[in-house]
Amino acid sequence: MFGIGMPEMLMILAVALIVIGPRKLPDLAKSLGKAFKEFRGATGELKNSLNIDNELTENWKKTKKDVNDIKDNIKNTVIGKEEIKNTVAGKKTENKTAENKEK
Repeated sequence: MFGIGMPEMLMILAVALIVIGPRKLPDLAKSLGKAFKEFRGATGELKNSLNIDNELTENWKKTKKDVNDIKDNIKNTVIGKEEIKNTVAGKKTENKTAENKEK
């Protein structure tokens, strides 16, 4: 924990006991415990929020890709029908030209 070993931890506790006093030390420890608990809770909420943001971004990208695929399919279908229409119209024109030449 923060690179503090057991001897350093004991030294800090001894100094805290002398400076703060034995009566206030349990209250201080209790307050620090609550502060750490709240900090962990806030950190957990932040992680969840980031995970939700990542999921939304991934869903947005997938939806955008799906919409683009649908758009491309519609475009290809329309182009295909126009080509068929033009091919049929071209054959009719060729037939009319051939008929006019025969006359």
